[in-house]
This record gives sequence, C-alpha cells and structure tokens, in this order.
Amino acid sequence: MEWGRAMRELSTAIDHLATEDPSEIPRLQLVEQLIELHWQMARLQAQIARRTTVRGPGL
Repeated sequence: MEWGRAMRELSTAIDHLATEDPSEIPRLQLVEQLIELHWQMARLQAQIARRTTVRGPGL
C-alpha cells in the first residue's frame, strides 16, 4: 500500500474513534475494543521502532 494512502486511512480511523463516546459503549464491547486498540498500538510502536533504528549513509 502506498505510504500516503496508508497514513490517510490510519488518520481516518483515529478520527472515527475520536467521534465515539466511550461511555455509550456496552462494557463487554468496550473491553474488547480496548484489547484490540492496545494490540494495534503495539504493532504501530513496533513499526516506529523499526524505522527509528534504520541506519544508512547520511543518516
């Protein structure tokens, strides 16, 4: 997937989450969402770490 498109999709997903009111989500569904959000956050942090450790000429 092209970088710009991927970042737009990620941004859109985060914007969607921001529009939700967590207090209106049933407790079990909220727990499931929190687990999934933490999993996805860990995956994103892993990709940030991969890019942070890249070394090359001029870097």
